[in-house]
Amino acid sequence: MGLLRHHYTITGQVQGVGFRPFIYRIATDNALTGSVNNSSEGVLIEVQGTADQLGRFADDLSAKLPPLASIVTLEKGDMDAVADEAAFVILKSTGGHGHSVLISPDVATCPDCLADIADPENRRYRYPFTNCTNCGPRYTITRSIPYDRPQTSMAKFIMCPECQAEYNNPLDRRFHAQPNACPVCGPRLMLTDKGGAIFAQGGETLPRLAIELAEGKIAAVKGLGGFHLACDAASDAAVAELRRRKHRPDKPLAVMVPDIETARKLAVLSPEEEEWLTGIRRPIVLAAKREPFLLSPLAAPDTNFIGLVLPYTPLHQILLSDFAGACGHEAPALVMTSGNMSSEPICLGNLEALKHLADIADVFVFHNRDILIRTDDSVLRVNPATGQPIHIRRARGFTPSPVFLPVSGPTVLGTGPELKCAMTLTKGDQAFPGQHIGNMTNLENLRFYREILTHLQSILQVRPELIVRDLHPDYMTSSLADELAEELGAPVRTLQHHFAHIHAVLAENKFSGPAIGLALDGTGLGEDGTIWGGECLLVMPEEGEQQRLAHFATIRMPGGEAAVRQPWRLAQSALWSLGVTEPGTYAWPWLDRFGRESRLLPQLLEKGINSPATSSCGRLFDAVAALCGMADAITYEGQAAILLEKVQDMGETGAYPCPLSGADPVALDTHTLLRAVLEDLEKGAPAPKVARRFHRGLVAGLTDMAYSFSSLLDIHHVALSGGVMQNLTIATELPAALRSAGLIPLVHTLVPPNDACISLGQAAWGLWQLRLDKIQEPQP
Repeated sequence: MGLLRHHYTITGQVQGVGFRPFIYRIATDNALTGSVNNSSEGVLIEVQGTADQLGRFADDLSAKLPPLASIVTLEKGDMDAVADEAAFVILKSTGGHGHSVLISPDVATCPDCLADIADPENRRYRYPFTNCTNCGPRYTITRSIPYDRPQTSMAKFIMCPECQAEYNNPLDRRFHAQPNACPVCGPRLMLTDKGGAIFAQGGETLPRLAIELAEGKIAAVKGLGGFHLACDAASDAAVAELRRRKHRPDKPLAVMVPDIETARKLAVLSPEEEEWLTGIRRPIVLAAKREPFLLSPLAAPDTNFIGLVLPYTPLHQILLSDFAGACGHEAPALVMTSGNMSSEPICLGNLEALKHLADIADVFVFHNRDILIRTDDSVLRVNPATGQPIHIRRARGFTPSPVFLPVSGPTVLGTGPELKCAMTLTKGDQAFPGQHIGNMTNLENLRFYREILTHLQSILQVRPELIVRDLHPDYMTSSLADELAEELGAPVRTLQHHFAHIHAVLAENKFSGPAIGLALDGTGLGEDGTIWGGECLLVMPEEGEQQRLAHFATIRMPGGEAAVRQPWRLAQSALWSLGVTEPGTYAWPWLDRFGRESRLLPQLLEKGINSPATSSCGRLFDAVAALCGMADAITYEGQAAILLEKVQDMGETGAYPCPLSGADPVALDTHTLLRAVLEDLEKGAPAPKVARRFHRGLVAGLTDMAYSFSSLLDIHHVALSGGVMQNLTIATELPAALRSAGLIPLVHTLVPPNDACISLGQAAWGLWQLRLDKIQEPQP
């Protein structure tokens, strides 16, 4: 029977995930000859055999992929058969210009490796850096492509003969596992005091650390993408001290537990939440607390939810096991929060951590494997109505996975916003959102931003041909865009913040038709120079057209940014807009604390001194929370809205009126809603009922507004974006109400609805603009 030869070029997540040994196995299983190798174009395969053998190979290729592999494109063709070819071989990787391979995100330890570290007879027993081609570090240790050991931070660790034999054996699960190591030849741990003096190392490190944590100490622990700050999550004293030292008085803290059984003791978990907790990506999952709550109430005092994460490295697995033995708690758990001071990047190196965390941590766990790319833990919650994720922070486990777009073109850089910043680079029809950077308000984060931009450009092998930035001229990302334009020789275009939100949700849904967009967040400079944030927009990506259709009724922000930090200012400003200038039968809750400032506020409002107008939905939540006495002042973004959502009486069925008013421009009359809040409070209505009626009224008003414009414009898709869509009440009830009205909601499930999605929207809009430019070019 004649021999046939096929060649394949495969792109996607196919390097560093056991793809070549997989190809080797299915080729040899089917008695084929040929070769496979990594290249900058993708994985190149040549297979030779009979038609039946080649058919079985093709079936296996699609049906038996390794767990971490994903194929984006597959090109197949015929070749001339090669005479006297005796075997199938794996060839050395080749480089070259261009790159069509996706680097895998860092993924959680696989069951096989967990079994290795739990087996006293295994040479990797309790070894904290155990990994294989199915798990372990990828993105955070990769310097450049192709993904081979010399291009990673493992290059300095020379493998011992046993590890080298595994690495060279195509039938071993550690074949070409670039981080492969063991206690003989790999990275090592050490435990030091805050002065850097070592008092435990190697296998003694984690048992000693567990004792220190059980005794109430705070530790800085070097992990996968940076340092964590850890303490006993059941200890009020330890958690309070961590909060005091980190200057983080109220914001919820993430908690790591040893296993899913412990997680179930702390939270009421849905199947989808358990799947996220135990899956390969291992984000922090916000789940409903189980009562009685077995940890310190100081871990998450403002919310009924707790952020849980399971160990995703062998180091964490061993530490949590040792801590369970040392503490004796019914539900052993460690606070695991980012190792940084507020607003700064997560610490990455040993010396950096000693310098920046010495005033927080009592002890430090270091190791000698460099982290090349700092990456925070990802955070999400599950929408109970759909089972789909609502991302809060997208980083470890997800970056650098792409978002597939409805449009393709040259590389565009979306520089992102000022708060919750992430950048996005495009390549063809794929967008690559970078990991969470944080607030672009200091030079440390600017340096972090440039690190990530350089790295993403390197591993994607792209150079932006267009840069898109926010409309706000004073954002650090705006000035950076101008600097990058000079460095890269690329033009800069601007896109208003809330239109970027809507372009982002349309992009991740691969939707290119006209849509009504509801952009609901805290702050964004509008095209008219005011502060937007409660917007009804028309967006038509293919046509390049967009328009502001309507917005929330405005209130003023007396003191500017001070009103964000002190919501009582917004509450009093809202009352002033209703003509209420002094308390009636309802005593204003903020007067005891801010009485003097309250008496001066009307002067600012009457004279318009530092009191910008805003249509922000986020500021509306702040005002109502302060009116209800829940948040005169806040210590972290969104705190007032979190408290207002928490207190709702879910048995309440009433809803405040929130009608449309005016014709040009149209407004959602949130003043009427505010007046109803005040009237209920003056009648003595309890805050839980007021909070619930507010949420229900807002959902009804937004639905009526979307339906009105849908009927007017004959557009039925409604795109929902903005930080308010992280509010679980709004995220579940608003899409349901839109569907009941016959509309089709589009929501985020791949990137956060908060400002972290802005760069994706900028980049997608940029691609549409380049496409329109090309269409409109004069034809020769």
